Amino acid sequence: MSFIWLTLLFSVHLAECVPEKPKRSALNQLTRTLLRKYDCGVRPVHNWTSPTIIYIDLILQSVLDVDGKTQSITTSIWYRQIWTDEFLVWDPEEFDGINEISLSSDAIWIPDVIISEFVDEGKSLPIPYVYVNSSGSVKNYRPMQVVLACSLEMYAFPFDKQNCSLTFRSWLHSVKEIDLALWRSAEAIANDKREFMNDGEWELLSIPSSYWQIHQDNTDYAHIQFNVLIRRRPLLYVVGLLIPSIFLMLVDVISFYLPLNSGTRIVFKISILLGYTVFRVNLTDELPATAINTPLIGVFFAVCMALLMLSLIKSILVVKLLHHSEKEVRQMSVSACLLDKYGSAGHGFTESALTSIKTLDRINPSGDYELEPSLEEDLLSLNEIQDAPSGLEWLLQELVSLRLALSQEDSESSAQAEWLALCSKLDIFLFRFYLLVLALYAATLLMLWAIWSFA
Repeated sequence: MSFIWLTLLFSVHLAECVPEKPKRSALNQLTRTLLRKYDCGVRPVHNWTSPTIIYIDLILQSVLDVDGKTQSITTSIWYRQIWTDEFLVWDPEEFDGINEISLSSDAIWIPDVIISEFVDEGKSLPIPYVYVNSSGSVKNYRPMQVVLACSLEMYAFPFDKQNCSLTFRSWLHSVKEIDLALWRSAEAIANDKREFMNDGEWELLSIPSSYWQIHQDNTDYAHIQFNVLIRRRPLLYVVGLLIPSIFLMLVDVISFYLPLNSGTRIVFKISILLGYTVFRVNLTDELPATAINTPLIGVFFAVCMALLMLSLIKSILVVKLLHHSEKEVRQMSVSACLLDKYGSAGHGFTESALTSIKTLDRINPSGDYELEPSLEEDLLSLNEIQDAPSGLEWLLQELVSLRLALSQEDSESSAQAEWLALCSKLDIFLFRFYLLVLALYAATLLMLWAIWSFA
């Protein structure tokens, strides 16, 4: 009898020394129970005629890039899908009160909802899990960086607004199998800006959404579209592009106040044109490149360069006209008409004045020119005293020659002064016309950009 008790005690001791096999956790048992007979290739409904409703929600986080050349926009969004899986339902009391678990997205059915404007997935972080609660509600939350095709309108740059859409739809399933709906109200989604990075180049205006069905191949397909309305902040481009260009144009306008006959105006204008060209080339990368339309700011730079060229050509013409010799001026009938019409009232270029210029051009020994009355009297006096001593005759001839030279110099100075005054009037007229063209152009641009900026 004692032997039997010893055997029982020894058996109990051995049983206590052997480690007990661990019991599976409730989470492990629940996962195995749900996925034991689950088929991820079958739409999770008991009645195949009832559609699966996919609720969609969207939160815009940032606008990373807007490429006008490729007509694409890169955005970072938080995307949420919620639907009901009728095969993933359990009683929490049977599994230690577990109400929600995470499952691998590869192990369950995932709807084939895509973005129609999708171009490139970008650098999105893979999220391999989804959340499932005891009622069968599946939540697929994931951040996405997507590159979308968008019809960008760059004409109003840098005061442009863009409207890019994200259209969600099922690629294969019709509305009888998969239907779409908004998880939140359209007003809540449109005015939700709490997660948007509002310190960048783009400002989020709103995200209006709409639902519709498209009929294709005798079947209806559900679509939900989110329109991302954004507006560019123009301050960076106004300070970096427009203001320096305006300063160069103002310097060019001020250069008209340089003296016309100083010879430095043309050199100064060429320096301005060269500086503007270098400025324009260095800022080529800052402008959006489009294959269809040229932005208005590109037209602005081109017209500014054309105005600088016009200013330089105008100065060259006036300086060339100023340095014409009297012989060339006499051969220009238009110049002669201008002299007759716009000459000063007291010192007009009359026929006698032109005759005096012609006579004072050079002294012709043959005598084919007219002289002033006083000079004619001196020459007659020389002819009257032919019998005078040779020394006195020589002295009188020298005095007459000196008086002729002084009269010729005075006439040439008067003619040059009147010609300079005429060129100055022409320069002022062209300068005012240039200012008028520049003011009309600037007013048109300011009006257009003001309308776009406050629209």
